[in-house]
Amino acid sequence: MKMKGKTREELGCEMTGDETLTEVRRRVRLIEPHGGKLVNLMLKDDGVKAKAIASCTRALELSDRNACDVELLAVGGFSPLTGFMNEDEYEHTVEHMRLKGSNLLFGLPIVLDTSCEDTKVGDRVLLKYNGKDVGILTVESKWKPNKPKEAKKCYGTSSIEHPGVAMISMERRKYYIGGKIEGLNIPSRPFPCPTPEQVRATLPAGKDVVAFQCRNPVHRAHYELFTRALHAENVGQGAVCLVHPTMGPTQDDDISGLVRYKTYVVLAEEVKNPAIRWAYLPYSMHMAGPREAIQHMIIRKNYGCTHFIIGRDMAGSKSSLDGEDFYGAYEAQDLAKANAAELGMQTVPSLNVVYTDEEGYVTADVAKEKGLNIKKLSGTKFRQMLRGGEDIPEWFAFKSVVKVLRENM
Repeated sequence: MKMKGKTREELGCEMTGDETLTEVRRRVRLIEPHGGKLVNLMLKDDGVKAKAIASCTRALELSDRNACDVELLAVGGFSPLTGFMNEDEYEHTVEHMRLKGSNLLFGLPIVLDTSCEDTKVGDRVLLKYNGKDVGILTVESKWKPNKPKEAKKCYGTSSIEHPGVAMISMERRKYYIGGKIEGLNIPSRPFPCPTPEQVRATLPAGKDVVAFQCRNPVHRAHYELFTRALHAENVGQGAVCLVHPTMGPTQDDDISGLVRYKTYVVLAEEVKNPAIRWAYLPYSMHMAGPREAIQHMIIRKNYGCTHFIIGRDMAGSKSSLDGEDFYGAYEAQDLAKANAAELGMQTVPSLNVVYTDEEGYVTADVAKEKGLNIKKLSGTKFRQMLRGGEDIPEWFAFKSVVKVLRENM
């Protein structure tokens, strides 16, 4: 894993054919984090922690979303960031989708909001979540953000019919404050969220790692999708898939993180697939479509993934009034593809798989070409059947997942 400093001569015995130095380095180790170094801001020594806490001048209770951001900053999920963005960094990211100075791609700004009028530059703020000390922010800047501009640039709309716009305009408070973070403790949750360092330690060096992002229980079609992705043309032999659901706040009508976690645990036990790895991400969804797809790719790169499955209308959302989509079906895919090479990753398009009476799951184009009989079950109908105690067809959902959902509805 310590290949970075080796020369071509030192790597010579490990090189094959016409491989470049970059290609062989990637083959024999994990992908580098965004920016080249995995950030770790956690204070380890109890004495150092106590001294840092004693230096704080005020405290701030974090929202669920804030707590996710503090955790991802502290453990390196948002590498190369070392704290909440300052005003100039925030403005640059909003405007250009890049970090100021390094010019690295970054999908969405990472900010901390407050309504406190007397918080000022130089303050040491003790960050608490559910009464537990999770971090310290040294305030370097405080400002009133231009939220309509942030919304328009990041979400493509300033309408509060968009859930992300409603969040920044109605949930986030008056001021943003930026500055360096020191991590004290990982927020307590009823499910584990392994750090990038911990996830990377479980991944096979030199093999492709395909990330599958979701915010719902995994059903049969999802499973077909991410297991088939391991055989995509741009995925190498011996690849593994990291199923990496977002476990922070999503949309109001989504199934809770805890219930979803229970479904993932029973499914992992049911399928026992050695090519599938499971980990859980403390990230709050913004439903920002194309720019959030970039954010997800950067985060998964930090967790050790080389490939990312991009679905139709990924991280998309609909108007809360008329149900119209805010993004085109392939906008996220197009932006991800356009920036994949710069990120050092590859995208894997999400296959449109359907279930047929004759051949089980096949791609939609194969079903059409062969004239196969496609079976369909909408999400709305599935939920109705679930609540009504009706039998759920096994071609649609795993029995173990259905059992957990019924027990927790």
